[in-house]
Amino acid sequence: MPGGCSGFQYGLELDDSTTDMDKVFEEKGVKIIVTKENMNFLKGAKLDYVDSLQGGGFKISNPNVKSGCGCGQSFEY
Repeated sequence: MPGGCSGFQYGLELDDSTTDMDKVFEEKGVKIIVTKENMNFLKGAKLDYVDSLQGGGFKISNPNVKSGCGCGQSFEY
């Protein structure tokens, strides 16, 4: 989604409904829904859950990112 100091940022939310504008991916019983309009931004990206001493959370590795900001919360596409 647009935002952050570099132009784009990721947004994750819980949802149990889809539309014709969504693409659904399922892995190990978990469904990930991405709107078709955002598919180009995420082509080749990997979503993982990381648990470390600093805390846990989702990590997105996206080969399409040109650069990121200093805070690590947004990126340039």
